[in-house]
Amino acid sequence: MRQRLIVSGAVVAALTLTVPASAAGAGPSPGAPGVGDSYYPDYGNGGYDASHYDLRLKYQPKTDELNGTATVLARATQDLSRFNLDFSLDVKEVHVNGRKAKVSTAGSHELRVTPAEPLAEGEDFSVVVRYSGVPSEVEVDGYTAWQRTPDGGVAAGEPESAWWWYPSNDHPSDKATFDISVAVPKGYKSISNGDLVSEEPAGKGWVRSNWRSGEPQTTYLATLAVGKFDVTKSRTESGIPVVNAYSRELDGEDGSARASLERTAEITDWLEGVFGKYPFSSVGGYVPDTGAGFALETQTRPFYGNERFKSGTDVSVVVHELAHQWYGDSVSVRNWRDIWLNEGFATYASWLWSEKEGEGTAQEIADEVYDSYPAGDEFWKVKPADPGPENQFHGAVYDRGAMALQALRNKTGDKDFFKILKGWPAEHEGGNARVGQFVKYAEKVSGKPLKSLFGTWLRKASKPGKPALGGGTAAAGDKGERPESWEELQAVHGAHRHH
Repeated sequence: MRQRLIVSGAVVAALTLTVPASAAGAGPSPGAPGVGDSYYPDYGNGGYDASHYDLRLKYQPKTDELNGTATVLARATQDLSRFNLDFSLDVKEVHVNGRKAKVSTAGSHELRVTPAEPLAEGEDFSVVVRYSGVPSEVEVDGYTAWQRTPDGGVAAGEPESAWWWYPSNDHPSDKATFDISVAVPKGYKSISNGDLVSEEPAGKGWVRSNWRSGEPQTTYLATLAVGKFDVTKSRTESGIPVVNAYSRELDGEDGSARASLERTAEITDWLEGVFGKYPFSSVGGYVPDTGAGFALETQTRPFYGNERFKSGTDVSVVVHELAHQWYGDSVSVRNWRDIWLNEGFATYASWLWSEKEGEGTAQEIADEVYDSYPAGDEFWKVKPADPGPENQFHGAVYDRGAMALQALRNKTGDKDFFKILKGWPAEHEGGNARVGQFVKYAEKVSGKPLKSLFGTWLRKASKPGKPALGGGTAAAGDKGERPESWEELQAVHGAHRHH
C-alpha cells in the first residue's frame, strides 16, 4: 500500500468542527467537504447519505478511455444548498432531480454540486453525472489507484479507488447497493462485484455486462477490471456461486494462481464454520496482469496481484481476503483508525487455516512472529487500534493485531473465543463498527474483563520491551472445552448454510 497523505491538525479541526448553518435556523447550507475521519478528514462528504449507485460505463482497453454516466440515489441529512462528491475525472454535466446543476471543483478530488433548488432535510434525491477520462493519466497527490494492464485496466485500491472511475461519497461509513454495467469490445471481459445478472450486445463489436451488488457495500470495495480473462464457475457446498477470473496475459504464475483461487469454494465453506453464514450472494476472485504484489478484499470478488503467485501457490492470501468478506466488508470500519477490525482478523484467519491444515497452530505462529521482533523494534511502537495514517498498513496492524486475538483466545478459552468470532459479524452484518465496540462485545460474551488485555496489545506502544504473549490455546480451567478437531469445532458451533 502506498504512503498515506498526512493531513494537518488544523485541517482536521476545520473539517470536523464545522456546524451547518441550517442547524442554527439560517436556512440551507453547503454540506461538509468531508466526514471528519480522523485519518482522512476530507474523504467522504457531509449533508447526505447515499443509498444506491448505478454506473453505466463504456471502456476502450486499447486507449484506456472511460466514459460513464453515474446515477446516485441519496437522502439529505440537512437542508442543503450545495453538496460534494469525491471524483477526479472530467465532468461533462450534472443533473439533480432531473434539473441541470452548477458544478465546480475544489482541490484534487472534490466536485461541488449546486442544485437548481435547495434540498430539504430528509428529502430523497437523485444525482446524474456524465463524465469521461483516461484514468491512468489522472494523479491525485502524485498517485493513481487505476492500474493499467497490457490488455486493459483495473480499479482496486485502499483507502481510495473510486475517484478514478465513478463519483461517490467516498468513505466506509456510507454504504450503498450497486448496479455496475460495463460495455467493452468483443473479446474482452469486465469483472466486477456481486452477481453477473446479464450480458447483451452493446452495438457493433461491443458487449455489455451487468453486475449487481444487492448487499451494502463501501465505495473503496467496488472494483472494475477489463481485459482478456478466462472465467471459471463453480459453487460451494452451501450453494454460493463462485466466479474466478484469470488474465490470459499471465505467464509462469498462471498455474499457481489457479491452484490458489480454485480453492475458494473449499475455503469459503470452512470460513462459514468459523465466522458464520457467508454474508453475500456470490464469491470469487480475479488475477489481472498488473504486476502488483498486493491483494485487496474487494467485496465478493477479491483482487489478487499476479506477483503474489510468482513463487508458487499462496492459499494463505486467499484465506486472508475471503476472511475479509466478514471482517472488513460485511462489517466495515466506521473510521479508518479502526483498521485492526479488518486486518487483525483476516491475518488470524490465515493462522487458523494453518492450524486446520496441520501446518502449525495459531499459537505456534504467534510465538514465531513474536520472537522475530526484538524488544525496542518499531513493530512494538505501532498501536494496532490507532496506528496513525502513516502506519495504517504497517505489519504490526496485521501481526500484532493477530497476536491480540491469540491472547484473547488464551484468556477466554476456545468455546467463548469462537463464539465471539461468529457472533460479532452476525450482530453487525451490513454495517460499520469501532474497535471499542468489539472489546465490549467480547467482554459480554466471555463474561471476563478484557480492557487491560486489549489495552496492552492494541493501544499501548511497548517501550522498551514487548508484552508477554503467554502460551496455550485455552484459558486455565477451560481446556476441556476445546474441540479436538476443526470438524468438531464446526459441529459445536453449527456451520451455517445457504440453500
